[in-house]
Amino acid sequence: MKTFTAMTLSGAFALTAAVSIANADDDIREMKTLSEGLGLISLEEASAKALEAKPGVIEDADLEDRDFKKGWDYEFEIVDADGNEWEVYIDAKTGEVGKIEKDWF
Repeated sequence: MKTFTAMTLSGAFALTAAVSIANADDDIREMKTLSEGLGLISLEEASAKALEAKPGVIEDADLEDRDFKKGWDYEFEIVDADGNEWEVYIDAKTGEVGKIEKDWF
């Protein structure tokens, strides 16, 4: 019974990981479709600008619709060499770095 439970749990974890990877691929496809349709800079261009502003490793990327200012931002979560997490915002139309904030949690 313990073996069956362990196999079931490991299968559940593997399925969760596979779904997360599939969702990440869907997010990237959705960002690409949105950016092309709206005439925004590409995810690759925005990633390069974010890493230029805050060197490290990108852990997550989102394309966000700004509520009040009208327009779109790429939001990147970047981990630097010291293990600090940062949020870097790139204007999706112009490619300008919007703001850089340290994530404190």
